Amino acid sequence: MSVQTAERLPLGIDASHSVIHPRWVRVTHWINALAMLMMIGSGWQIYNASPLFGFEFPRQIALGNWLAGALLWHFAAMWLLVINGFVYLTLGIVTGRFRRKFFPIRPSDVLHDLFAALRGKLSHDDLSVYNAVQKLLYLGILLTGIVIVLSGLSIWKPVQFQALTSFFGGYNTARYVHFAAMTAIVSFLVVHVALAVLVPKSLRAMIVGR
Repeated sequence: MSVQTAERLPLGIDASHSVIHPRWVRVTHWINALAMLMMIGSGWQIYNASPLFGFEFPRQIALGNWLAGALLWHFAAMWLLVINGFVYLTLGIVTGRFRRKFFPIRPSDVLHDLFAALRGKLSHDDLSVYNAVQKLLYLGILLTGIVIVLSGLSIWKPVQFQALTSFFGGYNTARYVHFAAMTAIVSFLVVHVALAVLVPKSLRAMIVGR
């Protein structure tokens, strides 16, 4: 059954038995999860070598043990993230999945679903349909992923990508932008994992597709 069919099931057919996430979505999702964890952990170790603020991340949750080791992990994960992200974005656009899943987004719907979620009354019966808050968050995290990659490139090669570095306001400002994007992604992951725990069938769907 195609994704389009899964999203337009007739009344009386159980959506839980239809394909919610095709194989390419599941594969890229888990590769992206691995790459992000590697980048976040190694990024914290890199941050500790030259903190932007008055704190450091505990070494127990950082990756790489020291600056050089963290940089090796970070660059390896970077290529994995960029290549996997490019595949995901390309397929999402070409197959029309992004258009079907993320649009339209209406401010009134976002407010309605947000208040429903805060009251614990947001329905998760049909996992094939994203609510307005999910649409906004998923689109936001896609844009944040693009920002963190571009700001990371401007930090990594400030001379070779001089125009990009200037776009972010210079090397130092790019570091703050990179940190802010990382914070947004970590916050999203915390909420994402919490919802997977609260709605376990959503985790099952991302594993088996149904």
